[in-house]
Amino acid sequence: MAFNPGLYVTATPIGNMKDITLRAIEVMQNANLILCEDTRITARLCQAYEISTRLRAYHDHNGAGMRPYILERLQNGERIVLISDAGTPLISDPGYKLVRAVRDAGLPVFTVPGASALTAALAIAGAPTDRFLFAGFLPPKSAARQAALAGLAGIQATLLFYETGPRLAASLRDMARVLGDRLGAVARELTKLHEEVREASLASLADHYEDHGAPKGEIVVIVHPPIEEPASDAYLADLLSKLLADNSLKDAASIASEQTGAPRKKLYNLALRLKQRPE
Repeated sequence: MAFNPGLYVTATPIGNMKDITLRAIEVMQNANLILCEDTRITARLCQAYEISTRLRAYHDHNGAGMRPYILERLQNGERIVLISDAGTPLISDPGYKLVRAVRDAGLPVFTVPGASALTAALAIAGAPTDRFLFAGFLPPKSAARQAALAGLAGIQATLLFYETGPRLAASLRDMARVLGDRLGAVARELTKLHEEVREASLASLADHYEDHGAPKGEIVVIVHPPIEEPASDAYLADLLSKLLADNSLKDAASIASEQTGAPRKKLYNLALRLKQRPE
């Protein structure tokens, strides 16, 4: 199968070597060059799937010098694959500056999707998935970490972080302090033999990893959204009074329910009492 020239951003397994797509193997086999973080790690993947394409390291430390070289090869019509050590490139991995440079040069960038620890953890953690925010790695120092968490505290979404084993307990403790003792989960060693998802309150998770020591493997921390306080009856009455000026009882109750999450029946009965109140 012929492949068009361009940069192919390609996902690789996050643990289980079988979690690679047939298309990813085909693209890697037919590329002129594979860019990877660590050639030793990628060499094992290539050996498993009989991929003989040349490997070159591309990472934060050599990226500035490598990008002109890569652009020249792409301009000459080559097919170049960009991968990370595991999962989907650019998700907390190097690569953004290269993709930006390739697009700015008017050259094509293709996606070859596949495994990602981020979405794999979210899918099995039991947290709400309709709205989520990935915040990458938090700062290593507690003061900076707490400041970063404070900026996320009010977001009505599931929060996801990557973390290292040695910093996990301290990060969970700071999360409990700043975000409140929400429900959370720690997912580690996903797709591997010792895959684990531990769910508890953030404080309980911090206690566990303080007692048991730093866990091994790649770690994703999932934090449930904040629980919104129910609107007070006084607030609901004020809102309904304003809505009743231009809406029927039924419509006012429906609109207020959509805005506050309060039960429509409760709001209808409250609106009815407001209507019957003497002027």
